[in-house]
Amino acid sequence: MSLSAETVRGEVAIRHLSKSYTLDGRPLPVLSDVNLNIHSGESLAIVGASGSGKTTLLRILAGLENADGGEVLIDGRAVEGVGAERAVIFQEPRLLPWLTVLENVAFGLDTRGVGRAEAKNRARRYVQLVGLQAFENAYPRQLSGGMAQRVGIARALAVQPEILLLDEPLGAL
Repeated sequence: MSLSAETVRGEVAIRHLSKSYTLDGRPLPVLSDVNLNIHSGESLAIVGASGSGKTTLLRILAGLENADGGEVLIDGRAVEGVGAERAVIFQEPRLLPWLTVLENVAFGLDTRGVGRAEAKNRARRYVQLVGLQAFENAYPRQLSGGMAQRVGIARALAVQPEILLLDEPLGAL
């Protein structure tokens, strides 16, 4: 297959996106007529003041929240809920407290059908990548905030998503 015939993955198109919340019984517009194309392989930073809708936009891209209007397409398909091609690293760690570091990193792999042995091996590689190999059997309550955040980073990277969404994840490091 030639390069021109290969399918390009990770293309994002945002068209006329809008989102409002309700505050004191009144609509509070957060996003209004947002239009954006992100090509495969591109890195993009969205910069704005606190409360300007950056996290809301990421949550919509991740499929964690619905827009009021417009559409988000990934590889030409509408985003409808979470998808295996996307992973999010949040501002704060979102670890499962009953799982160890290694189990937290492997969790996303288990849910995607990766075999147990492969999931454990891949999780171990990413735990090592973030420098926590000595803590792979520790629980989240035994970690500092920065260490817990690195576990979240390892978990997102381990699933090898086409699209990695970062919601200010480096602030805790």
